[in-house]
Amino acid sequence: MNIMSSKTFLILGFFSLFLSFTACKQKSENEDKASAITKSEKPADALFFKLSLAQWSLHPLIHDGTIDPLDFARTASEMGFEGIEYVSGFYSEKLKDAKDPERKMQEILDTLKARSEKYNMRNVLIMVDGEGDLAANDVTERDKAVENHKKWIDAASFLGCHSIRVNLFGSDIPEEWQANSIDALKKLSAYGAEKNINVLVENHGLLSSNADLLVEVMRQVNMENCGTLPDFGNFCLKREGDARWDADCVEEYPRYEGVEKMMPYAKAVSAKSYTFNSTGEEELIDYKKMLKIVKEGGYSGYIGVEFEGEEDSAKEGIQKTKDLLIKAGRKL
Repeated sequence: MNIMSSKTFLILGFFSLFLSFTACKQKSENEDKASAITKSEKPADALFFKLSLAQWSLHPLIHDGTIDPLDFARTASEMGFEGIEYVSGFYSEKLKDAKDPERKMQEILDTLKARSEKYNMRNVLIMVDGEGDLAANDVTERDKAVENHKKWIDAASFLGCHSIRVNLFGSDIPEEWQANSIDALKKLSAYGAEKNINVLVENHGLLSSNADLLVEVMRQVNMENCGTLPDFGNFCLKREGDARWDADCVEEYPRYEGVEKMMPYAKAVSAKSYTFNSTGEEELIDYKKMLKIVKEGGYSGYIGVEFEGEEDSAKEGIQKTKDLLIKAGRKL
């Protein structure tokens, strides 16, 4: 049996101490990095939701040519958002004028996807308008609307969105409206299920803003990928002259009650805003009260900023809405 020399023993001992010191130093550095990351992420972690930008908020700048709708991801990134919610209407005209609409659609989608990846934006959903009335009394018209919406389900799937948002206008007779809505939603949601896409109904005026009727439609459709998109502001049931838009509201469903009733079926939420007071609060909507309803509904996904005011510019209104959501959200 060989006996270890004292010199060898000292060398090994020193090496062991060196390794121990290095390991402790590395552990300390890793802990410092973890602490720094935690601190830097604390503001975001304090919120129970994530922030997305509804493209409609930018409609004045898109309509006057200031912003190209294909640059939506870049604009949202510059404004500090994590996700984006597209509006189909900003791309529909390009499709109507195209010699090959399917090819044009793919060109648009390729561009949108590439730019969302470039700016690290999460594609959340597509708000679909102008593709026919899903709650129409005539079954042929209703089925045509279902078919028209399918290309946007395909588009949402390609972009990696989780949903499309649809409208339910149709008949002004509740029983007819419900039956028509159930029929169309079942057909469209069946197609959406094949693509792993949700079909969401927003309270967007007329009977679709009656939360009791809409919730009953959801209950009877009874499909996992068919849900609601509660909007904080769209609860007008009737406007002057029976107009759909651009007229004063004469009858409104209670907004807080409406959102609360829609939340069990919600797969997206829209934070509508119009005007703000000197302290940054929305003048028509109590955001803290609304967010409390959303949180108690168990929701933790994206809340989309949808500014529709006229007193502030589009970007100013978007920023004020975003700031208000963060301020109110941190109090919950």
